[in-house]
Amino acid sequence: MKVIIGADHAGYALKEELKEVLRQEGIEFLDIGTINGEDSVDYPDFAERVARKVAAGGFDRGVIVCGTGIGVAIAANKVRGIRAANCSDPISARFSREHNDANVLTVGERIIGPAVAKEILRIWLNTDFMGGRHAIRVNKISAIEERSGVGE
Repeated sequence: MKVIIGADHAGYALKEELKEVLRQEGIEFLDIGTINGEDSVDYPDFAERVARKVAAGGFDRGVIVCGTGIGVAIAANKVRGIRAANCSDPISARFSREHNDANVLTVGERIIGPAVAKEILRIWLNTDFMGGRHAIRVNKISAIEERSGVGE
């Protein structure tokens, strides 16, 4: 599995901690920034970079961190083929993979602590899509995307 990870200034510290989980899990990853620590940057820029790389097939999954995880989820979901899930607990992380085949995980540094975020990431990385009736629903999501012209 190849993962791309990014964050804005509000998610920088947590992004650095989540990279340790990726290393521990033996997962190849690319960090696309921010590298400026807590210097203010715009979260849509990082969300779009991660989402486009996942949508293009260069990475299996993406992880994006900001203050709440909400803004980056909204931005990432504008890219065709992305199913970004903002998760703040282990159960939503598991179901986002099992039921929704989420290919981008977003978390909020100001919402959850590092220990919970690491648990969420581990569960999300190690949970497979169940397919079956859930595949029908994911296909319907993709059809909505096509009809509405979302993403490029």
